[in-house]
Amino acid sequence: MATAAIFSSLRRRRSPSLEAFLAPVDLTDVALVQTLVSVSTELVSCFSGKSLFFQRKNSRSLIRRIEVFVVLLEYLRDSGAGSALSSTTVVCFKELYLLLYRSKILLDCCVQSSKLWLLLQNHTISGHFHDLNQEISTLLDVFPLDDVELSEDVREQIDLMQKQSRKATLFIDKDEEDLRVRFFSFLDEFEKGKIPNLVDLRLFFVEGLGIKDAKSFRAETEFLEEQIVNHEGDIEPTASVLNGFVAIACYCRFLLYGFEENEVELQIGNRKMLRKGLISQEIAETFITVPKDFCCPISLDLMRDPVIISTGQTYDRSSISRWMEEGHCTCPKTGQMLMNTRLVPNRALRNLIVQWCTAHGIPYDPPENSDSSVEAFAAAMPSKAAIEANRATATLLIHQLARGSQGAKSVAARGIRLLAKTGRENRAFIAESGAIPHLSKLLSSTNSVAQENSVTAILNLSIHDKNKSKIMNEKGCLGSIVEVLRFGLTTEARENAAATLFSLSAVHDYKKRISDEEGAVEALAVLLRAGTRRGKKDAGVAEESAGALALIVRQPIGAMAVGGEETALAGLVGMMRCGTPKGKENAVAALLELCRSGGTAATEKVLKAPALAGLLRNLLFTGTKRARRKAASLARVFQRSENYSLHFGGVGAGYAFAGNSSPNRESSFANEVPVPVSISVSVL
Repeated sequence: MATAAIFSSLRRRRSPSLEAFLAPVDLTDVALVQTLVSVSTELVSCFSGKSLFFQRKNSRSLIRRIEVFVVLLEYLRDSGAGSALSSTTVVCFKELYLLLYRSKILLDCCVQSSKLWLLLQNHTISGHFHDLNQEISTLLDVFPLDDVELSEDVREQIDLMQKQSRKATLFIDKDEEDLRVRFFSFLDEFEKGKIPNLVDLRLFFVEGLGIKDAKSFRAETEFLEEQIVNHEGDIEPTASVLNGFVAIACYCRFLLYGFEENEVELQIGNRKMLRKGLISQEIAETFITVPKDFCCPISLDLMRDPVIISTGQTYDRSSISRWMEEGHCTCPKTGQMLMNTRLVPNRALRNLIVQWCTAHGIPYDPPENSDSSVEAFAAAMPSKAAIEANRATATLLIHQLARGSQGAKSVAARGIRLLAKTGRENRAFIAESGAIPHLSKLLSSTNSVAQENSVTAILNLSIHDKNKSKIMNEKGCLGSIVEVLRFGLTTEARENAAATLFSLSAVHDYKKRISDEEGAVEALAVLLRAGTRRGKKDAGVAEESAGALALIVRQPIGAMAVGGEETALAGLVGMMRCGTPKGKENAVAALLELCRSGGTAATEKVLKAPALAGLLRNLLFTGTKRARRKAASLARVFQRSENYSLHFGGVGAGYAFAGNSSPNRESSFANEVPVPVSISVSVL
């Protein structure tokens, strides 16, 4: 059967429903015939009127065969002959049921997939149509026509379809194949360092594929990127080759259709649609009982990214990762010791969860942490064609940043942001081509989308170490980043400004410059408080702010600036009380570094913070592994303080009970080794 081949090669945005795998059971003969009539009639009505861009002949041939089955099934239903079927006929009809659903999957693929993807999969998809035809031929060969009373007209149609199916051969459309070969020729040209002729590119994409606007180009590239991520390396062409095609499509999008200003509005619309989808998911899950095997044993929620640990048990990745980060070395369910901390994706279970969600109309979103998708897309080594195409795209984008309209500059900034999302090579030549000065100017834009895209583009560029100096040395750039941090028009812009400061603070010499920048420390301090009383997005801003402060205070001048800002101390303590696990970790790290670098005066200020003793005690028991180590170090600092007994009588006992130190351990403050702050700068 062709089921495995279809699903391995044609994975789509949504997985097929469970009917594709299970034939109907416990149905009477009449009900079975009626079910087949409904399925086949719906299939014909859905696809007979559609004009497919690719696979037109193969799809029409398949639909015509299904139409003949409709004639057969309707006759059996209407004549009453379907009320007493032989056992062989029932088996054949159940097989027909599966064939109909696999036909629907294949036709859905041809309708819903992007044109470029269908073009690249031309041979494979044509093969699937041929496989289905062969299965129909086999079914007709074994179907007991003599056991069923049929009219002469119906029997003639069945006989004719049987003869045609036996004679049918694999069909690959010559025009479609010519287009596919042409697409590969563009890849070869970029591979050789040449940019294809504009006229040839226009003929291929506009005339050949009918891609008429930038929006359609964007949909094409997003679909290809999704295939690279979803197929997890099991894909043909290979991921590196597909990356090259994505890069070519991105280049041609801007080359052929320029920089449409209305794309700014599209970005806002997409953001609203994303939020709506998440809300509908929450509502759906509230009213439907999730199968126990689909729920994480730790969180008891529907698993989004199931993984297998060394004991063979399955957990949601986020839950088991948090369990391990907290220092546990046993399996939560069985209590067995973990042989290692490796997490193996449970793809089989994930596929079943997707199918169940699809069958019940529940949106299945990827895990909240989308870094894995970015890593999967970037995992393939970029081909020379991809690098050259991206370089050509960067040239177009930077030209628009320099000379385009305000709307075009916003679109170009978004293009730079996405291009800098993956690949060291991309980040390097974007900066070398002069993007940073133009992005810096766009930080002061009154357009919220333009500002957000520009600061995020700078953040993504800053991940490449050599770009940090370019950003810091660009006149006014640091100050503009701080202004976005203080007065950014969106939460995302402020969060990414804080993350940019954190990224830049990784260079020792830049910590002082950041702390000296007017308003930087104050802005980070103010944003700390946002995450203690508002939503998830503001909590993200606070986490990044705490992480940046933890690096800044490692310099004495930075510690002086933070220590003199009462809002900063209050914000860090508030983060320890109400922040996320990562936020609490960063907050206690910042307080510890403040005491280390700020001297007695700073330590005394921290010591007097209200309720800090209880917060430290809680972290020693419930915090992440790094948070507990930081809290333990901070507790030892206070134990040496003259006012320790007055303010922190219980911390030492709590610390010792937590088992995070040894009585013989050297407690000299100078000999303590700082633990790295737990913030990862993610590309966005």
